[in-house]
Amino acid sequence: MAQATHAAFNAPVDDADIDEMPAGARIFTGGGAPDIRISIHRDLADAEREWRAFEQTADCTVFQSYEWLSAWQRNIGARTGVVPAIVMGRDGGGALLFIAPLAIEPRGFVRELTWLGSDLCDYNSPLLAPEFSRLIGAARFMPVWREIVTTLGRDPVLRHDVVRFTKMPAKIGSQDNPFLALGAGTHPSGAYLTKLAGDWETFYNEKRSGPTRRRDRTKRKKLGEFGEVRFVNPQAGEIGSTLETLFVQKAASFAHMGVANLFAKPGHSEFYREIAADPAMREMVHISRLDVGDVQAAINLGLIFHGCYYHVLASYDAGEVSKYGPGAAHLHDLMAYAIEKKCNVFDFTIGDERYKRDWSDTELTLFDHVSAATLRGWPVVLMSSGFSKLKRFIKQTPVLWDAFQKARAFAASLKPKS
Repeated sequence: MAQATHAAFNAPVDDADIDEMPAGARIFTGGGAPDIRISIHRDLADAEREWRAFEQTADCTVFQSYEWLSAWQRNIGARTGVVPAIVMGRDGGGALLFIAPLAIEPRGFVRELTWLGSDLCDYNSPLLAPEFSRLIGAARFMPVWREIVTTLGRDPVLRHDVVRFTKMPAKIGSQDNPFLALGAGTHPSGAYLTKLAGDWETFYNEKRSGPTRRRDRTKRKKLGEFGEVRFVNPQAGEIGSTLETLFVQKAASFAHMGVANLFAKPGHSEFYREIAADPAMREMVHISRLDVGDVQAAINLGLIFHGCYYHVLASYDAGEVSKYGPGAAHLHDLMAYAIEKKCNVFDFTIGDERYKRDWSDTELTLFDHVSAATLRGWPVVLMSSGFSKLKRFIKQTPVLWDAFQKARAFAASLKPKS
């Protein structure tokens, strides 16, 4: 079992408390902070039982679920030298108040404190107990954070040069995200969601004008000229092959845009294969297709969690059927499916694509925090801050962003085909 580092502050200090704590732990009694005990775990399995139970009632997103992050660590984090640092905060009676799934990630000559699985999480945040804001809140979180940093620093494996927390929402459920109290700038991309209600036809008619609905019907009729149009939820035996087709379609799209292939990165395709095939995640991971005749015209990997459908990965066939919007037709079927499954929110997740804006009724601003923990980390922070501001400026200026995308795609077209 991996070592867990413990600390407590503003807790009654007696011999029994000290005897229960491992060597190297200490009691913190200053600063007027609430009575909270901190433990930090380097092995996710040590926290699994409590984490799984806590996520059922905590305010969080699917990207903070134990299933998602443990699969990420097995397939990606362990390959790239990432060390988990799972922070668990409890009240004086031992009840969990929050879990912060953090990690130490090597980046060149520095080590960064990040959110575990940050690269594949569209939202990064802690899991918060429903009463967290009443008992602590964002304003009173800073003494807690200082003790977390101190506790991390006492473990040579968890020491770090840079703190990099990206893609943080302002709210976690209805509660303020306490990590924004560290100071944060706006992330270059936003996220979008829409509330679901009633039945699909009612929702669709409210969201789309008459002319738009007529265009949608015309395109779907055109798709039907290539063969029967069917929304398919593949059986277990078909999920693997469907996912492989998604990889191929998505890789072609990345190449066309001049973007690095996500699935060529170490462990990434293995990660998606695992979560799609894991029976324990069958209720969470939703693989679907829009078949047009014999063609898998559009494919999606979505996630369902706490009444929300997360639209995570989508692809489409680039052949003749692509002229008639199979991706849009599939999206309609997905929203109808989410309504059927009693989801109350359809989350398009991060990214500023136009179709997300067209459907959404809520735009989420996401935030980043980057700071130096050592002198070695300062040059990284300064460069990172400048790059982030430039990236956001380009992405939020339509003319510049359009020009950048066209230039990137043109550069990709000049590369020799492998």
